[in-house]
Amino acid sequence: MFAYFIAEGRGAGDRMLLDLAQTLMARGMRLCGAVQDNIENDPSRRCHMDLQLLGSDRIVRISQDRGRHATGCRLDSHGLAEAVFLVESALEHGRPDLLIVNKFGKQECEGAGFRQAIGQALAAEIPVLTGCAPGHRAGLLTFSDGLATQVPPTPQALLDWCLATCANKAPFAEREA
Repeated sequence: MFAYFIAEGRGAGDRMLLDLAQTLMARGMRLCGAVQDNIENDPSRRCHMDLQLLGSDRIVRISQDRGRHATGCRLDSHGLAEAVFLVESALEHGRPDLLIVNKFGKQECEGAGFRQAIGQALAAEIPVLTGCAPGHRAGLLTFSDGLATQVPPTPQALLDWCLATCANKAPFAEREA
């Protein structure tokens, strides 16, 4: 019920999850969560990081523009907190077929970010799919008590996991029948 993948290359996992979410919604799945869309405006600057909130038209910017020469973390913690709040609220007020979280990262390893939303979904028996960087894999496995499944980082493997995992879960299974 909890799967993750590790994609190679800057933004590769984000693009895979964005495409996957569109494919699943086209098949009638009700999704909750957030997928990251990296907006490239100027090749000499770092991209803007936006979270598309699944199941809505909301987009939340989670990056700060700290200037051309800034280094270090650009995460806008207020933007992330807003996105997390909206996802947790959607989980409380709906019954999605699947929760997709853009990544299990540093915030989640430290007990913040989408960690509580992931736990909330799993407690409600809602499957969860997330991306994960190699450096955060140990934190994800600790959080999941080793029960998370690693899925190959290919569009087909991710789609297959989602369809197989959600196939027996009502209401998606009822809509598929």
